[in-house]
Amino acid sequence: MDPITFMAATGSTQASAALWLNAVQAAMDRFQINTPVRQAAFLAQVAFESGRFPPPPVSENFNYSVAGLQSTFRSLTSSQCASLGRQPGETRVPPQRQQQIANLVYGGRFGNGPASTGDGWKYRGSGLIQLTFKDNFARAGQAIGVDIVSNPDLVRNDPATAALVSAWYWQSHGCNELADANKFNAITAQINPAHAGETDRQAAFQLASNALHAAPAA
Repeated sequence: MDPITFMAATGSTQASAALWLNAVQAAMDRFQINTPVRQAAFLAQVAFESGRFPPPPVSENFNYSVAGLQSTFRSLTSSQCASLGRQPGETRVPPQRQQQIANLVYGGRFGNGPASTGDGWKYRGSGLIQLTFKDNFARAGQAIGVDIVSNPDLVRNDPATAALVSAWYWQSHGCNELADANKFNAITAQINPAHAGETDRQAAFQLASNALHAAPAA
């Protein structure tokens, strides 16, 4: 895939193509994302999840309003949302409170220790596919041969690692086969069970399919 095709398929910039294309191509090759239909679905999903291949670090944003916290994280109490969300006059939630949010909502789940350990922030959504939780970092690291449990910032800051992790997640969750069967919504469910941004994901898939001349199986 050349940079022009990558930009057309993902809606990304020339700078993004220069930064990400080689890493993404290598990752797709390694994890058998090797047909136009598979590549179109993969690029659409990771373009949506990452915000169209921005410069690192690529990680989850916890800059929530009070109402946004309440609707996104039902595990938080009303008082927690009121104290941790954006306050009057703030344009962004300060970094310390963003860390508190991550530690509260992700603590004690899927290998993460309790909020006091800081694991929620350490293993927050990271990389092109927003890998989350220590257990997933451990499985991904084992698969790609990189210790990202000890150094999770690699997923956020290193394009090669971020791309490999996303392609591993894709393959390990059966997304190649779902793409072959033209089940894009089922792929979304594997990546985001809440189907957040489904309309935008579909638009991204159409864009990538047009650029790659991807036709679903008959």
